[in-house]
Amino acid sequence: FYVAIPVAFGFWVWTVHGGERGLEYYTGYLVEKSLSVDNLFVFLLLLTAFAVPKEYQQRVLLIGVAGALVLRGIFIALGAQLIAAFSWAFLLFGVILLLTAVKVLRDALSHSDHAVDVTTLRSVRVLRRFWPVTEEYHGTRLSVRENGRRALTPMALVVVAILGTDVVFAIDSVPAVYGITEDPYLVFATNAFALLGLRALYFVLQGALASLAHLGHGLAAILAFIGVKLVLHWAHDVWTWVPEVPTLLSLGVIVAILATVTTTSILARRREERRERANPPVETADR
Repeated sequence: FYVAIPVAFGFWVWTVHGGERGLEYYTGYLVEKSLSVDNLFVFLLLLTAFAVPKEYQQRVLLIGVAGALVLRGIFIALGAQLIAAFSWAFLLFGVILLLTAVKVLRDALSHSDHAVDVTTLRSVRVLRRFWPVTEEYHGTRLSVRENGRRALTPMALVVVAILGTDVVFAIDSVPAVYGITEDPYLVFATNAFALLGLRALYFVLQGALASLAHLGHGLAAILAFIGVKLVLHWAHDVWTWVPEVPTLLSLGVIVAILATVTTTSILARRREERRERANPPVETADR
């Protein structure tokens, strides 16, 4: 249902505003949906790190999705003003995406444990410096009065951490979709529809996210491709002989990357399962 709504909206855009606009919308939606899955993976890590009880996870995810939508709306408006005022805005967006692609690829190649140490989060350290924090959750309350003074709950810490990641993902995702279309309305629509149903998708993919071992590689490739596309778009405005990447080619490249990393992730998971069955762990008896 949550996928059918944006697909139907894209059909309306295609029929009313033409095939080029419709193609831009579908390509931008695919990019944003891919990035939202990565956003979802970070949510999973944070919920695990803060040991959020299952009955409170829906509330945290709701705040995270709402915060992401508001922040992306702000960044979309700022991006539109930047593009209208400065010709080098596309070059700036392209550089941001290329640097982000390098970081995402480095993290994907590190093969390290992706568990989050909450004590290292800057937002958590700042909050604990100014307010005491309770040891246990108090429902969905963000603060309680304890020993005569106001104290934050772990729920407040996880909410701040989630909103902090929303800022980071907004900085990445907004330039990415501006690399597909310059229409702020379509940019916001793709972001809104990509976030639609993200809470439901979390519980559907909760067990499957860990199986997408090569998702980081694919996202790095997509971000690098769009970054190059933005740089070429800027260069084309300066030197008309510089080629631009058409939207249809962009859609084809993004679909091919996602299909490739999904297939390789499934194959890698199956190889690992066969290896585990062939070499079961040896259990030692307790004395």
